[in-house]
Amino acid sequence: MQMPNRALDKILTQMKAQQLPVVTSSTIVRCRSCRTYINPFVSFLDQRRWKCNLCHRVNDVPEEFMYNPVSRSYGEPHKRPEVQNATIEFIAPSEYMLRPPQPAVYLFILDVSHNAVETGYLSVFCQSLLDNIDALPGDSRTKVGFVTFNSTIHFYNLQEGLSQPQMLIVSDIEDIFLPTPDSLLVNLNECKELVQDLLKSLPTLFEKTMETQSALGSALQAAYKLLLPTGGRMSVFQTQLPNLGVGTLQSREDPNQRANAKDVQHLSPATDFYKKLALDCSGQQVAVDLFLLSSQYCDLASLGCISRYSAGSVYYYPSYHHQHNPAQVECFQKDLKRYLTRKIGFEAVMRIRCTKGLSIHTFHGNFFVRSTDLLSLPNVNPDAGFAVQMSIEENLDDMQVVSFQAALLYTSSKGERRIRVHTLCLPVVNSLSDIFAGADVQAITGLLACMAVDRSATASMGDARDAMTNAAIDSLTSFRQSVLTIQQPGLLAPACLRLFPLFILALLKQKAFRTGTSTRLDDRLFAMCQLKYQPLVYSMLMIHPALYRVDDLTNEGALNINERTIPQPRVLQLSVEKLSREAAFLMDAGTVMYLWIGRNCHPNFLTQVLGVPSYTAVPDNLYLLPELDTAESQRTRAFIGWLRDQRPFFPSLHVIRDESQLKPTFMQNMIEDRTESALSYYEFLLHLQQQISK
Repeated sequence: MQMPNRALDKILTQMKAQQLPVVTSSTIVRCRSCRTYINPFVSFLDQRRWKCNLCHRVNDVPEEFMYNPVSRSYGEPHKRPEVQNATIEFIAPSEYMLRPPQPAVYLFILDVSHNAVETGYLSVFCQSLLDNIDALPGDSRTKVGFVTFNSTIHFYNLQEGLSQPQMLIVSDIEDIFLPTPDSLLVNLNECKELVQDLLKSLPTLFEKTMETQSALGSALQAAYKLLLPTGGRMSVFQTQLPNLGVGTLQSREDPNQRANAKDVQHLSPATDFYKKLALDCSGQQVAVDLFLLSSQYCDLASLGCISRYSAGSVYYYPSYHHQHNPAQVECFQKDLKRYLTRKIGFEAVMRIRCTKGLSIHTFHGNFFVRSTDLLSLPNVNPDAGFAVQMSIEENLDDMQVVSFQAALLYTSSKGERRIRVHTLCLPVVNSLSDIFAGADVQAITGLLACMAVDRSATASMGDARDAMTNAAIDSLTSFRQSVLTIQQPGLLAPACLRLFPLFILALLKQKAFRTGTSTRLDDRLFAMCQLKYQPLVYSMLMIHPALYRVDDLTNEGALNINERTIPQPRVLQLSVEKLSREAAFLMDAGTVMYLWIGRNCHPNFLTQVLGVPSYTAVPDNLYLLPELDTAESQRTRAFIGWLRDQRPFFPSLHVIRDESQLKPTFMQNMIEDRTESALSYYEFLLHLQQQISK
């Protein structure tokens, strides 16, 4: 059972392919029965017939497929790129279009309440868009528009020919309408100067506002009406609980319950307004991305639905403030640049097929399931991850292999209709020991995390935690009873599952699932969002961070990338025992990094890397390493830069001392140690052993 789970978790982790073969053909060869795309795992009975690897139907080879455009030869269909590459992209012919491909359309919805202006995010956003406006993916048809809101909704007429942008205010938020429907979304190329003028003036336009109310629901309804004819991307920036009009939310968080050891309340939405609107958006090819920049509770359980069901993303910057939290500002700037300039696909659908005898029953990620195996993805981006659960419905004894195929039909930002196809083939084995030998512990952990998020919302946090522990007990019990020929004392695991208990313990201590430790509700819910839609490689760092000693970096074993030398320190166990007051340690927790400085750290590291004469001179809230012209500084910055470059988001760096406010957060990631509310790794292994031995 783990083999199919692992398969699709891996294949869908990231929609990336290096040197992707692109095929332009008027005939895309597919199985006439199950519609599988021809792939390297089909079998050719002869030059004119091929057998589908999913439903086993025999199909004819079309005449056009006999010609190989790469080798320019005839009569060798098995050498065509579609049959040579497990990942391939087709330029889709007209029958794959319900309408002409849509243009790239970007609509920005900006909170301009007093609270929003106080955070200072607006000037950062406007400057970032000004800097990257020429790098927005698109073509000559690209459209942009802006909506701002507080207690009223403000539209901006950017029609060509105007001398300056024209603000249009709609105060009737109960019955929202578009004041001038044809001039609020404009062609970027034709109206670029007006767009730039608006971005330069927006930060000062509302700087004196005393409006404290937030009519987010009405702003979203207005934006939906605006994008209705075309589809596109809605980018929403929000800094507080919506407290006016439709979609109004109340604070549901009780700070006294943050450390509740038994259960966690309010993990489900308070209203179905945002889910319903998201489904309307999905039906019209609109995705909604949500940027939450807040110091207060924002009810991410409710607001997050707008992105979850429309195939959008959620970005969360707690305690964001342009002066008091510069690390978050840097994060926001870097994330925004990536967000504005990365590749994007529009009006997409993804279908996942598998060999007859297997069935798909659950998907994880951000999308709407339109039919049993069809995911609606109004936008698709290279940073999204998906996971799939499968079950074995029929006996597979007669099969040597099973196959999985994911096909993504989308419109590129240049207006091309394309189909990205991934196919994976796995062996069928008849012994449990072979399944254990091939188990992928990271994929299993990632899938269990997705399932636990769902269980937390539909049942309870306690149920989800028990289910994760039971997964470890059940798998190790099965290994002991069915695979081991000689029963031995102790806790025994197959080689590739030796880290499984550690990863389960890490999940139990992760922000999403921990109990007995003070955790803000929005922080918890954002961690759950990330586990559901982050590609596996990134979510694993959030589950089990990497710890390195960095005060003694050397070039021994270093990588050389683009004429940069990248030290490769070894990964340490997550235990206080591995720390030393004479040293400095870097913890990479995926979205955040901590550089912990020991009280007696060698003065050489302090002066050569941090640029300070002593431990006491290390400033509070240090988040940038100075660019010093020393070998130590260059090595440390190169290593941190290399880690950052490997992910699509920007992890902030916090330099911490023993006295730092963030030290408890750093210590909570020491997964192998005991805390007041959680077992140590050794104690957890003993607990598993006791349960297995019952």
